[in-house]
Amino acid sequence: MAELKTKKTELSVESFIKKVPEAQKRKDASVILGLMEKATKSKAKMWGTAIIGFGDKLLKYESGRELDWFVMGFSPRKQNFALYIPGAVEKQQSLLKNLGKHKAGKGCLYINKIEEVDLTVLKEIIARGAK
Repeated sequence: MAELKTKKTELSVESFIKKVPEAQKRKDASVILGLMEKATKSKAKMWGTAIIGFGDKLLKYESGRELDWFVMGFSPRKQNFALYIPGAVEKQQSLLKNLGKHKAGKGCLYINKIEEVDLTVLKEIIARGAK
């Protein structure tokens, strides 16, 4: 079986955020980092070279495969932020309706900028995802 490429590393979260080219995206990344640290009560860690994860959990698949993963996380991509929040898409539809400008994938929530979403709603989505 292929080995998972995205693993927790010792890379610096602070250095990673400082390297984000756009000043506003760096500020937004810091806001999201604070929200997720507070909700998970976990310090941010780099997972691979581009994902900031919070907490640890063991994923178990029906096949019996197990892998270490984060409780929640995000990645400040060039075009948007990918937010990896458990249950955000499938279990929080009522909150998503009030979030503001976003897109939802199978397990990810995508936002462009913090100013385009309701921060109170985003905080609630993150808090519920951490439970």
